[in-house]
Amino acid sequence: MAQTNADPIHHTQKMKGELNTLIEHLREDVTKVDDPQFKALFETSAEVLDGLVKAFTHYEQKSEAAWSRGSPR
Repeated sequence: MAQTNADPIHHTQKMKGELNTLIEHLREDVTKVDDPQFKALFETSAEVLDGLVKAFTHYEQKSEAAWSRGSPR
């Protein structure tokens, strides 16, 4: 039987790593194509994903009021 890790921080850190890899890829590709709409799409996508990484970090640090409550609504 497969063992699961119930520690949420393990999962947020893993996802942050995956998201950061994707962010890097998006930003690298911005330099490869000479289409302003493509560049805007990829840079915006990277920014949105960066916001998710920050949200995961806030969850880990319990630095936002929403993450410091005892239980979800």
